Amino acid sequence: MMQPRNPNQRNNFPRPYGSGSMYPMQLGGNNQFGGRNNDKNKRVEKKRPNPFGDKNLKTIDYLDAKSLLRFTNPHGKILPKRILGTTAYQQRQLTKAIKFARHLALLPFVGNDLA
Repeated sequence: MMQPRNPNQRNNFPRPYGSGSMYPMQLGGNNQFGGRNNDKNKRVEKKRPNPFGDKNLKTIDYLDAKSLLRFTNPHGKILPKRILGTTAYQQRQLTKAIKFARHLALLPFVGNDLA
């Protein structure tokens, strides 16, 4: 006759891969690929200097096409704020200024090599 199961007792079924793990990739270490996390492989992001300075910028001049070209790559794409170091507000203002300058044909939509 079977004994009644105690709810506080765990099932002692044999695990297929040993060491209490359900999957073989968990045997080797702490991360999902079985190895240990190495701190030497982590990238350290440096704080980029703000190109507009720390001043509170009200507007970015869309007519100054030469300065707006600094914020686009050779293909004509707008660089992200993680590369530029701008704040979120400044990045939105910069994007609006670049798009408006493109609309007025002060800046190209694509780079010279793609046209």
